[in-house]
Amino acid sequence: MSKELSDRERLRYSRHLLLDKVSETGQKQLKAAHVAVIGCGGLGSPVLFYLAASGVGKLSFFDDDQVELSNLQRQILYKVNHLGQEKSNAAKKVLTSLNNDIELVPNNVRLSADNINAMLSDVQWVVDCSDNFKTRYLLNEYCYRHHKVLVSGAAQGTNGQFGFFDYREKSACYACLFPEASQIDVELNCQNAGVMSPLLGIVGSMQAQAVCNGILGLQKGDSFFVTIDALTLAQRRFQLTKDPSCTVCCE
Repeated sequence: MSKELSDRERLRYSRHLLLDKVSETGQKQLKAAHVAVIGCGGLGSPVLFYLAASGVGKLSFFDDDQVELSNLQRQILYKVNHLGQEKSNAAKKVLTSLNNDIELVPNNVRLSADNINAMLSDVQWVVDCSDNFKTRYLLNEYCYRHHKVLVSGAAQGTNGQFGFFDYREKSACYACLFPEASQIDVELNCQNAGVMSPLLGIVGSMQAQAVCNGILGLQKGDSFFVTIDALTLAQRRFQLTKDPSCTVCCE
């Protein structure tokens, strides 16, 4: 893939090029970036839509589920004609129809300790859109050990949240905020607790913006956490500090 922008790309991204904070230089940075999105569901859908539309040059995405009817309430990548298909492959079809100038790499696989290095070794930006703590802690530890940037989101009921963890710097980590030992045995998620559909769009869009900010150099070395209340539309942002007892980043 050429590092330069084609005339077609200049037209496609013309609204970006008008922005001082992006311009042609920034659009080339987006084009050169490789982002991994883990989970192609309620959060992964808006993340993938906006990163693809923004011109991120390579998107790798991971999900081992198939599209079900109950997904369509919130997983906006999919349509009725995708029912029964692998989410990753259905997502590629939709994203290709949006932007066929970027590289899309679907992976019908669940990340584990055995395959994560092979899957994410050449990725700098990791977006956690998973729905379980096992994957979240796996991604957190991997990104910390390998100095990657992790943008981790979650939504349940009418409350959403996301964190930006820049492990290129000396950052607090996800486990500082949510110690693994503190999690309850029965994990609540969309399947057993429900979730407001537009809330996932809000959180996912903010994750995508945070990734773009990072790629453009507008967000570096400053880890933070944001909460969103869907009923009041109130947001709160917190700066993060290391937990001295964290078993991941303070060993």
